[in-house]
Amino acid sequence: MIGGAALSRLYNERVLPPLTALACSDRSTGRWREQAFSDVSGDVLEVGFANGTNLLHYPEAVRRVYAVEPSDSAWRHAARRIEEFGRPVERIGLDGARLSLPNDSVDAVVSAYTMCTIPDLAGALAEMRRVLRAEGSLHFVEHALAPDADVADRQRRWTPRWQRVAGGCHLDRDVPGLVEEAGFNLSDLETFYMPGPAFSRPWGWLTLGRAEPTP
Repeated sequence: MIGGAALSRLYNERVLPPLTALACSDRSTGRWREQAFSDVSGDVLEVGFANGTNLLHYPEAVRRVYAVEPSDSAWRHAARRIEEFGRPVERIGLDGARLSLPNDSVDAVVSAYTMCTIPDLAGALAEMRRVLRAEGSLHFVEHALAPDADVADRQRRWTPRWQRVAGGCHLDRDVPGLVEEAGFNLSDLETFYMPGPAFSRPWGWLTLGRAEPTP
């Protein structure tokens, strides 16, 4: 009989990655990825690489991708997309809060539907800022804390239970605010609810942004 810890590990390693890939598939999220990453260039750090969906939206100006991805299963499923991408993609670690890159070493940092799950988001944002060159930029598309009080209240109440089945996902993180607190200047931000019924709003407040490290 499988114990609780083993069952949890099996779920997180074998079940959750494909479910997440389905929920964040290119069919449902591609248009927002395209919008957020259309002007990314140079050497790119991608935090939360998953199965490589973002590779479909990087312009030719991207030379290299450094990938942070904790799931071995997701990384294996990315192999075909990495091969088709045709440019270097290197997995450099499992944790965005501990990056094995030198200071000022990348031109852009990309995050798509990832900041909700990073356990130490403040630490990860500090690392993103550390490795970005002075003229570099952070590009993100994330779901976040909604501005409507009733939706935000549900997000806060539901997050503890949601985290247990969704890989630690927080429904109630103020992503733009946390980005600014980490020492970034938001030069572009678009926010809106994804199309869908009203009951989906706790999962559907999207933030698409670009930010530069403050001097």
